[in-house]
Amino acid sequence: MSPPADFPLTWHWRDAPVPPGPAVVFDVDGVLADASGRQHYLAGMRRDWDAFFEAAGADPLIPEVARLLDLLDPGLAVVLLTARPAHILEDTVAWLQRFGLRYDLLVMRSGGDYLRAVEFKRKEARALKAYGFVLRLALEDDRRNLEMFEEEGVPCLYVHSGYYG
Repeated sequence: MSPPADFPLTWHWRDAPVPPGPAVVFDVDGVLADASGRQHYLAGMRRDWDAFFEAAGADPLIPEVARLLDLLDPGLAVVLLTARPAHILEDTVAWLQRFGLRYDLLVMRSGGDYLRAVEFKRKEARALKAYGFVLRLALEDDRRNLEMFEEEGVPCLYVHSGYYG
């Protein structure tokens, strides 16, 4: 089922749109997916973002966070909010399916969106709240996003990925 026309193009429902209500937000890279094997693409003067994202389908799962996801109350909507570009949507969904990860909504960056990740996620967090989600908790590996969520009134749990200083 396709979402109604007024939903953002970057919102990809797992099955069908879920009603507004309490929700938990998970980042993907560094929180659910161990992207440490791709970090070399971002080292040095020229960051190869295309290669970095093309390799995302091979990431191992971070099992402790996946277990936490399994333990959440079934009444909570699970939103995966990632700065991954939407052109790797199929690879991302295949990765989620391979590990049997629960989610209701996957939010990705649209093509041509060059906002910093923190600003992209702030915009989407506000859109999620405007839809009617009550964001009870977020899980992030970037302290800039952690601070942003807290500024937006969303408690945020820091997951140390080792990617950020």
